[in-house]
Amino acid sequence: MDLKSLKAILVILLVLSFSGCSLVIQKGRRSDVQKIEELSQKVDELTQAQNIFEERLFQEIKDKQVKLKMAEKGLVITFVADVLFDSGKAKLRPEAFPSLDKVAKVLNENVADFKVGIEGHTDNEPIKSSGWKSNWELSTERALSVVHYLSEEKNVAGERLSVLGYGEYHPVAENSSKRGKQLNRRVEVVIFPKLTKIKDAGEIEEENEVKENLK
Repeated sequence: MDLKSLKAILVILLVLSFSGCSLVIQKGRRSDVQKIEELSQKVDELTQAQNIFEERLFQEIKDKQVKLKMAEKGLVITFVADVLFDSGKAKLRPEAFPSLDKVAKVLNENVADFKVGIEGHTDNEPIKSSGWKSNWELSTERALSVVHYLSEEKNVAGERLSVLGYGEYHPVAENSSKRGKQLNRRVEVVIFPKLTKIKDAGEIEEENEVKENLK
């Protein structure tokens, strides 16, 4: 195997190690090498997108309203919820639109074939007077507000988008301080690595056998 293919394998194995996907390689099979090269290209595209986001969201990052990092689940753009929403509310503040517009532009122009997850999170303060049943509802509705804005106002394809509301159960800081609670109240836009499992010989044989039995 040449140096280019070896480099591609190392890149993909690194990504797969944190993505939870499995990859089975058969020695000498051209389709596997081809698939590795395709996946390697997707990793490169995600890295390029990170650089573009860093440039477009420079001021927001500088003002600590947005964080950007490559994480286990993909490229994560984290918005402090206080920037997007009023306390206890799930309606986007107009002041949030310019930042979300920048994100949408990159999603549409630079990573148009990647799936995107919108994840809502809260601190551990119980719901008191805002009308939500729990922090799950609040976090989910906030994520939905972002999804609707990206889809309906900025033409990000709906089939690319998914929504999760984690409530208070995935904190990134201690809830014992005001700053910690602020960090936990967030919405994450996650661009998922586009990874495909390569079938091994046993799986292919089993599929062929099923097809034969259906004839």
